[in-house]
Amino acid sequence: MTALVEVTTKNNVGIVTLNRPDVRNAINDAMRSELVVVLERLATDEAVRAVVLTGNGKAFCAGGDIAGMKERLNAPAGEVAFNGWRRQLQVHKSVGLLHGMPKPVVAAVNGAAVGLGCDLALACDFIVASEQAAFTMSFVKRGLVSDGGGMYFLPRRVGLPRAKELIFTGRVVDAKEAQAIGLADRLTAPGNLIAEATAWARELGQGSRASIAFSKAILDRTFESTEEQVFALGREAQGICYSTTEHREAVTAFLDRSAR
Repeated sequence: MTALVEVTTKNNVGIVTLNRPDVRNAINDAMRSELVVVLERLATDEAVRAVVLTGNGKAFCAGGDIAGMKERLNAPAGEVAFNGWRRQLQVHKSVGLLHGMPKPVVAAVNGAAVGLGCDLALACDFIVASEQAAFTMSFVKRGLVSDGGGMYFLPRRVGLPRAKELIFTGRVVDAKEAQAIGLADRLTAPGNLIAEATAWARELGQGSRASIAFSKAILDRTFESTEEQVFALGREAQGICYSTTEHREAVTAFLDRSAR
């Protein structure tokens, strides 16, 4: 049976590929469950220092599977809301694992990132877009709201007014505009996408694992935290870093070089 989420490792970078190319990598319940398992494993794999998320075929991810939406609507009226709530728990678990990964995560957007697919890209730390990439918060066109964290992540990338405009209209943002407005961090030719995203991810993940994990966790909370709260988190993290083997080895190596 073909995996709906494929994983390969190259140069200590875990490359996660959404693998339903026949439906533009639309996410159904089975794919969502596989994604959760993969992300949980990568989070604890000490050999993996960074993660790249991409899609197989022409699209990054077309969002939620429309067939699944139809099935949901065919459920008894009294069960629709509760079934939806349970499904959202799984959505938020996968997005939370992606965003909370204790190592750098780079989205390599190879084509259309639509709806939930756009949310998944936004949940990553960085976005490298192919020149063929396109982004759209298409939820309004389905009578829905962003359910994969886009309403949290998008304003932090492009600012609140622009985020509202993109969400209210659901219009398509091409790769060039995405880079110009900060929706994408880097732009590259399609043939270079995975190589460039992997190389950048490897560079981002080379430092101290503890330092990166703590820094990422604190930085991701700075907009919601007060100055003193950030200072407090930093104090706690630094106290732990003082005790790590990485810190001890780095200090020893520096002193040894200085003594020569």
